[in-house]
Amino acid sequence: MRSTSLFLLLAGIILGLFPSCSHANKGAVPLASNLTSGPPPAAFDLIFGGRGNYQYVNVFGVHVVGSNGSKKNKFLHMAHVLAQYLDNDEDGQVDDLSVLAEMTNPAHPAAMVMFKNESEANQILNQYGHFMDRFRWQELFAFECHPGGSSAQVGFDATLEEVLHLVSDTGWAEAYPAAFGTQNNNLSELCQAMDLARGGHFNNVPNNYPPNAWYHYDDQTCDYGCQATEYFYWLLTSILGAQDYPGRCNEIYNEWECCTPASVQSTDTAGWNLMHDPRFNLPTVLPDGSYQ
Repeated sequence: MRSTSLFLLLAGIILGLFPSCSHANKGAVPLASNLTSGPPPAAFDLIFGGRGNYQYVNVFGVHVVGSNGSKKNKFLHMAHVLAQYLDNDEDGQVDDLSVLAEMTNPAHPAAMVMFKNESEANQILNQYGHFMDRFRWQELFAFECHPGGSSAQVGFDATLEEVLHLVSDTGWAEAYPAAFGTQNNNLSELCQAMDLARGGHFNNVPNNYPPNAWYHYDDQTCDYGCQATEYFYWLLTSILGAQDYPGRCNEIYNEWECCTPASVQSTDTAGWNLMHDPRFNLPTVLPDGSYQ
């Protein structure tokens, strides 16, 4: 779904930050030196009310935008985490060009969007949200973004989750639907593994999961495809060690029981094998926002 060649010529993060950004943080991690710049889509001017009212970078052709209410260091952290998911070995080249091609299709490109909080998001989207219809986008709130990393003190860095949702849904699921698709009517390898983890195939969220389930997300608004997206996130981030810090296992146990790499390997063998399948070039290092 995405064309790659033109965007690879511009590969990298395209910076378009503004002096008018009142929340700029001088301590922000600088962008990698091998990146070039370019203009954002005009739609973002309409959404945010002018070019000076938002921050913009382009990560290997994937749009990354944030309100000026979001601190610059958090915005850049989001961009660098995206870069690390796509170029996990940080050699300056996207690890899987098929994934990038899906995410950069000009007909319906992927976009990562940061708002300061839910109130700001509602204020902007209620008035101008229809301009986002041309994008496949995922939001992240600045207050849940922690550039210093996850900890018991500050909580989980939701950047790792929300950015991964964008890449898995618009990249891997589209490039390899038989393996990572989330549709209920044609079960992928991911969905088959998820059904094992949930203790059965459930079109809708059950009132109670079977006692042998280790993935039991109970949000009734999360349909089957949403459950599969969340499962991909739990699998990969647990394997990469993102969920393994003091207090986290207990915090997430009601939804996901396999919070360490060892527990995934011993309990969710189908998911473990899929995440390590040599057919795919999935990340093997947890992003930390220090992309160079």
